[in-house]
Amino acid sequence: MTPSATELLDLAVAVAREGAANAAGMRRAGVEVAGTKSSEIDIVTAADRATEDLVRRRLRELRPDDGVLGEEGAERPGSTGVRWIVDPIDGTVNYLYGWGWYAVSIAAEVDGEIVAGAVRNPANGDEFTAHRGGGARRNGEPVRVRGPVPLSQSLIGTGFNYEQSVRAAQAGAVARMLPRIRDIRRQGSCALDLCMVACGLLDGYVEEGPEVWDDAAGGLVAVEAGARVEVATGASGKRLVVCAPEHSWERFHGLVRDCGF
Repeated sequence: MTPSATELLDLAVAVAREGAANAAGMRRAGVEVAGTKSSEIDIVTAADRATEDLVRRRLRELRPDDGVLGEEGAERPGSTGVRWIVDPIDGTVNYLYGWGWYAVSIAAEVDGEIVAGAVRNPANGDEFTAHRGGGARRNGEPVRVRGPVPLSQSLIGTGFNYEQSVRAAQAGAVARMLPRIRDIRRQGSCALDLCMVACGLLDGYVEEGPEVWDDAAGGLVAVEAGARVEVATGASGKRLVVCAPEHSWERFHGLVRDCGF
């Protein structure tokens, strides 16, 4: 029998906490760059790999027949209809430099739908959680998106891809957006940025390039707090993640389109 969304959330939280403790401990011991991915500035650390290995091992012990999709390892198929989507360290460059803005992100997907998610920042202990239909929480307290504001008073989060051609296109789109809003924040973690929309600390978020493990858990947190999250294809052909409160969605989505994202 498929477990409930609350049961899956409890497991996501427990494993995310364990992964966060591992990442934080390895950060204190010193960071080792283990390789690069899409470009020489798109790094992976030994802690990314070790933390994902730990998460995969724990999920295999607790739910051996579930599928697992992680950033750093091959997808493991399952037979239960449940798939775990794992980002061991979202914000690896921040992690490398010692910026306290990175997260362990774990989402549970049942038959193609994200039903539970946990995002934990090991640096400050912030924990964002949600399950389908159950609302969103920050450290156990319910959160909601910010109320309506004019676009000119909107604070928007974004990020930049590590492929230079995509980054150049994103820079142009952000430059076109900036005169029409209050300001831009580029903080380096898609998962946490989506949670900031959920908490009312950002009025929207747009980025081309995140993979499903970047936004799976944070996207559910945002939706359960009253936002809409859509994934489309961006100007450079990569996944485009757009998030804004439901009450402001049409206006923000139009701005994203006008600015050339």
